[in-house]
Amino acid sequence: MIGKLLEGIRILDFTNYLPGPYATQRLADLGAEVIKVEPLAGDPARHTGVKRDGTGVVYLANNHGKMSVAVDLKDEGDRDKILSLVEGCDVILESFRPGVMSKFGLDYEIVKQYKPDVIYCSITGYGNHGRWSKLGSHDINYMALSGMLAQLKDNSGRPIHPSITIADYFGSMAACEMVLALLWKKERSSLGGYHSISLTEVAASFMGTHLLIHQETGEEQGITLLNGELISYGIYETKDGRFLALGALEKKFWQNFCVAVDREEWLDAHFSLRRNSNPVSVEMEKLFAERTFEEWTRLSQEVDCCLTPVLEVGELPSYPFFQENNSIFHDDKGSVKVAMHRWSNNGVKPAPFVGEHTARLLDEL
Repeated sequence: MIGKLLEGIRILDFTNYLPGPYATQRLADLGAEVIKVEPLAGDPARHTGVKRDGTGVVYLANNHGKMSVAVDLKDEGDRDKILSLVEGCDVILESFRPGVMSKFGLDYEIVKQYKPDVIYCSITGYGNHGRWSKLGSHDINYMALSGMLAQLKDNSGRPIHPSITIADYFGSMAACEMVLALLWKKERSSLGGYHSISLTEVAASFMGTHLLIHQETGEEQGITLLNGELISYGIYETKDGRFLALGALEKKFWQNFCVAVDREEWLDAHFSLRRNSNPVSVEMEKLFAERTFEEWTRLSQEVDCCLTPVLEVGELPSYPFFQENNSIFHDDKGSVKVAMHRWSNNGVKPAPFVGEHTARLLDEL
């Protein structure tokens, strides 16, 4: 079964909150067996924010299908049990501040004595070395330092506070990427290895194109064609205060749009600027404001012109694309899984309760 690409790989997960758990959940969706090592009180995400039946939904959303062992890593007996468990694992991920795993006696140098070919990945805010590494930090800090937050500004030039932790998710995928690369290296050489992910540097790595453009032109906002400057590539408001995204950069898509809205006289204005001084731009704004969100959504599904509705998150499960691809799965208890590949959507296995598998996995050791 193609959805079990990592079947037989066992991962020991020492991560909390979001970046690490989302990374290991993605690996679990690919078939890996993930054992989550939690403090006796559980991952702090269990106790914060919106809750379902007493458990934080951030935890529930990012830990389905895993096993849980609850231990006190400061206790020598519990630590020895974890070290015994290490011997049967292929991968370890941790997201403590640099130095914490060393205090627990579970850093890479110790662990590899028990499992020489172990793959070990640390997820940090600023890396393992230097004065920044000891500082506390969160997603908004990584976005701010990387230059990413400055790309999200309102019309007055003020940065917009995102409602999604973008740098956390990018860091999660970078951790998955590194684990998969190290697994491939191990397959060829039988050697394990260690890598530390810096969430700030991962976020900054997405700014390479912006940096080069800035060096050449002084432009801070990246590719001009894609930053809302053109009438054929931007966000438009509808009659009922909703929004559509138009991405008709190629000539054929712009032509399809103009023909569909009976505005063929706009064809030559394809790459004109979105300005009040541009009559076509003004007419475009008026045109979108003449129809409702639903009307434009229907047209977006009928005409191949790179037009899509700006969906609210609650609208995703009912949108035809996600329905046809079975991308969003709900179980009978209301749990939700968003499949990253249609073949990985084999249902929702619930997140474990604290220490659910301690007896099975540790007490026997």
